[in-house]
Amino acid sequence: MFDFYKNKRVLITGHTGFKGAWICSVLLQAGAEVTGYALAPPTHPNLFDLCSLSNRMDSVVGDIRDLDKLRSVFADKKPDIVIHMAAQPIVRESYKNPVYTYDVNVMGTVNVLECIRLTESVKSFINVTTDKVYKNKEWEWGYREYEELNGYDPYSNSKSCSELVTDSYINSFFQDRDIAVSTMRAGNVIGGGDFAADRIIPDCVRAALNGEDIIIRNPYAIRPFQHVLEPVAAYLMVAKEQYEKRELAGSYNVGPDEKDCITTGQLADKFCNSWFNQTGSKVVWINQYDGGPHEAGFLKLDCSKLKNCFNWKPLWTIDTALERTIELYLVCRQAQNVDACMDAQINAYIKSIREL
Repeated sequence: MFDFYKNKRVLITGHTGFKGAWICSVLLQAGAEVTGYALAPPTHPNLFDLCSLSNRMDSVVGDIRDLDKLRSVFADKKPDIVIHMAAQPIVRESYKNPVYTYDVNVMGTVNVLECIRLTESVKSFINVTTDKVYKNKEWEWGYREYEELNGYDPYSNSKSCSELVTDSYINSFFQDRDIAVSTMRAGNVIGGGDFAADRIIPDCVRAALNGEDIIIRNPYAIRPFQHVLEPVAAYLMVAKEQYEKRELAGSYNVGPDEKDCITTGQLADKFCNSWFNQTGSKVVWINQYDGGPHEAGFLKLDCSKLKNCFNWKPLWTIDTALERTIELYLVCRQAQNVDACMDAQINAYIKSIREL
């Protein structure tokens, strides 16, 4: 699969974010010509700088809401493939700044689609959304791609709107063009190098490094946790396959197997065990529900469509994902050889794919 990307012109929005840094690293290993368009990295430290990506790709600092600047990048780079990841991605932040969240997540998508409409070179487009686009009914089975889109909070709802905008552009402008468009809805991702606030693994790492107890706001919430390389590889797989066979375009869920849909409390338990195994330091977590804004209590994805269409399956269990995650965080703490550790993890994942 990755040989396909050699010399392909790929444009990634949101490349300075956590998941963006990972997908750029994979593409660079594959020999792609990578252009990124995003704001400056959102945290300090951040994975984008730690693995020196600005020296290895064409990185454009720009706001996804700036249509004129975005159009100039598309006109200059003439990408073959576009993967849209730029977003305001935090649920709690969306309650604090709903207008900004909608502006970035909805109008940002409109701007990307408009640039694609005006750029004939684009043959494959992936709009990365979230498992939270579905109207959450708190049921025990996984949501399927044809079910109702109606996220509850501003973040989730804005991503539902992004899906609808994408569908409108497909129907209005792309029917008679040689272009394939898919939306991909991923579960909760973990991995080394995420330094965002209000995310469980970064919060766990910060507490562990500071010798503090880990605070878990809602230990009973069930989430589809997966290593970041799982959805990244899936995005690249679908982008490739629909580039070659347009009829494969659609909407796809990307999530772990049933056994890895666990509560945040169970994830914290596993983190504490893995942290001790790798560092020899004990860390504990405490339940401290803070009465914060509404978040879904029970959320799973049915990934049968992705499995059946592409013979895809998740490769790393939650235990493996945590082991790899902590490994990279420990390297990030030293602020050296981060790119080498990432490349080694990417190679290990690719090896898992080839051994299927």
